Amino acid sequence: MIDLRRLHVLRAVAHYGTVTAAARALHFTTSAASQQIRQLARDLGVDLLEPQGRGVRLTPAAESLLAHADAIQARWDQAEMDLRADHGAPSGMLRVTGFTMAVSVLLAPMAARLGERYPRLSVRITEVGAPESFDLLFEGEADLAVVEATPHNPPPSDARFDQQPLLDDPFDLVVHEEHPLAGRARIDLAEAARELWIAPGADSACRPLVLSACGAAGFTPEIVHHALDWNVCAHLAAHRLGVALIPRLAHLTPHLPITRVRCTGNPHRKLLTCTRRGAHDRPAVAAARDELRELAPTAVA
Repeated sequence: MIDLRRLHVLRAVAHYGTVTAAARALHFTTSAASQQIRQLARDLGVDLLEPQGRGVRLTPAAESLLAHADAIQARWDQAEMDLRADHGAPSGMLRVTGFTMAVSVLLAPMAARLGERYPRLSVRITEVGAPESFDLLFEGEADLAVVEATPHNPPPSDARFDQQPLLDDPFDLVVHEEHPLAGRARIDLAEAARELWIAPGADSACRPLVLSACGAAGFTPEIVHHALDWNVCAHLAAHRLGVALIPRLAHLTPHLPITRVRCTGNPHRKLLTCTRRGAHDRPAVAAARDELRELAPTAVA
């Protein structure tokens, strides 16, 4: 008989990448987590971890076991949902996460609508980035997340999560209101090739998207200013210090002397909803996804 608690420790090692990180997430000591995996290996009669440099990696047997473990977790989530379902309106607590802009523009109005529609449902929102959202979903500390699609996210085929498209958030070129491009209804980004540029910092999930959009237009932008916040980008543009690609979902400081200009080719970022596999049909989660799908088109209009 497989001890599901030990199996969960192995899943955590695969998710976080090291025994130490998994132990920290599970509130174990590293030695206790290692002991759980060693005991699971003895129970099954196979090696689950093998040395790799100064660390360890999963063996092929462990990878095979994890495929079953993810399916077991999804079935367990489904069973728990079935047992708790009252076959009525959504109720209980719904824990949702999202990055800053998603919370402001999507999750806050979603929570307000759900509160009006379902008095027995309580929504709790946590503002975190995509990596933390996936961690909270994996740990069972969140039920639904809104994340940006990035190369660093788990792939869509990851059996632990159910990721669904929510909206495409277009990038607009933001320029000072007296800039020569400000009066245009739509431009080709190549027309801004000789401009000085303001761009997200190196750690931003949107920086590769900005560079890719410029690359698709045939140029590499001369980036002279870097910012962590879209409003900072807008303020820099308002002082004629450069131009910037900014998502339409971003609510910028009112009354700045700037203009948004739409771009041909529709450069954009993708936003996704994500749940644990097996939990997406929970009534509260399904109701939240429905509200988000209604809000999405108007958010980027």
